Amino acid sequence: MTCREFAEFLDAYVNGTLSTAQRAEFDRHLALCTACTNYLQSYRKTIELARSAKRDVELAADAPPELVRAILAARKARPE
Repeated sequence: MTCREFAEFLDAYVNGTLSTAQRAEFDRHLALCTACTNYLQSYRKTIELARSAKRDVELAADAPPELVRAILAARKARPE
C-alpha cells in the first residue's frame, strides 16, 4: 500500500468500514510509515475538534439571552 492509497481510504479506516484484509493492510502500512501514522493522528484530532465545536454550538444555542449579552459585553470591555 502506498501513502496515497492510505489517504484515499482513511475515512473508511477510521470509521471501521474496511474489510478485515484491508484493515490488516492499513495496519501493516502504519507499522512502517511514520508519516501516515502522524497523518492519522492529525486526522483523528481534527474529527475530535470538529465534534467538540459542534457540541459547543449546540450548547450555545441553549444559553439564556442575558448570559450571551453578559459575555459579549465582557469581551468588548476586555483590552486586546
